Amino acid sequence: MTRVCLHLLLLLFFFLLSICSTSSSSSSASRTFTVNPSKVKQISWNPRAFVYEGLLTDAECDHLISIAKSELKRSAVADNLSGQSKLSEVRTSSGMFIPKAKDPIVAGIEDKLSTWTFLPKENGEDIQVLRYEPGQKYEPHYDYFVDKVNIARGGHRIATVLMYLTDVAKGGETVFPEAEIPLRRKAAEIDHSLSECAKKGIAVKPRRGDALLFFSLTPHAVPDPNSLHAGCPVIEGEKWSATKWIHVDSFDKNLDASGDCGDLNESCERWAALGECTKNQEYMVGTPELPGYCRRSCKVC
Repeated sequence: MTRVCLHLLLLLFFFLLSICSTSSSSSSASRTFTVNPSKVKQISWNPRAFVYEGLLTDAECDHLISIAKSELKRSAVADNLSGQSKLSEVRTSSGMFIPKAKDPIVAGIEDKLSTWTFLPKENGEDIQVLRYEPGQKYEPHYDYFVDKVNIARGGHRIATVLMYLTDVAKGGETVFPEAEIPLRRKAAEIDHSLSECAKKGIAVKPRRGDALLFFSLTPHAVPDPNSLHAGCPVIEGEKWSATKWIHVDSFDKNLDASGDCGDLNESCERWAALGECTKNQEYMVGTPELPGYCRRSCKVC
């Protein structure tokens, strides 16, 4: 009888041990992202563009949207001469920026993007969340810069990751009007469910959780004119997306050659937490010629 009891106790011990081990490995796996090549599809070679199907989970998509909802503002564009942000009919969406590592979920998304792109996290800007309502769009544009102000911090944007947070009933595609169309593509292979805007080049439909990675520079590190892209007007439904722009150098580097770094306003830390380092970069960060007022809180020095 004693042997039977001992045997049963040992079985129970190993059973509980296996449960704990499985739970621990499962928890560890949830924190580790491994690229699945079978989920990555090449969209174009000129420009280089790829889609990762299901990069974000439903929970991650909902989390980014929930953070952004209360802070949306009219989206702006960078002026080609001054580099400053300005409102334009070229871009009619609403958006906001989420600071890096704002919380564990955002930090996990940042890790995923760095792992997939093989580019350092410090080279990226804060994630920008955008909402496009019916009729709203982003006209054809480049993500690389032509002004000296923006290039001074981190250099050119080498790559963009566009994450789709919702499905869109109709419209809202990302289109590359100057992309090189493969000769092998036949008329029968054209997706007739695309909007008229999307049919003007190679296009990607917004699907919840998918992410589009494309490069704005060629392998020779010069701006790629074929990377011209646009966000087609939303025809039916609502489009939520999140953009990560990645530079050739650290976007968090110290721009002040003198090494003098500090905050000149007692509210700098609070403003930085609200994303003002990106929204109001001229005041918060400044330029090499005219340093901003909140450089320490913006972690550029």
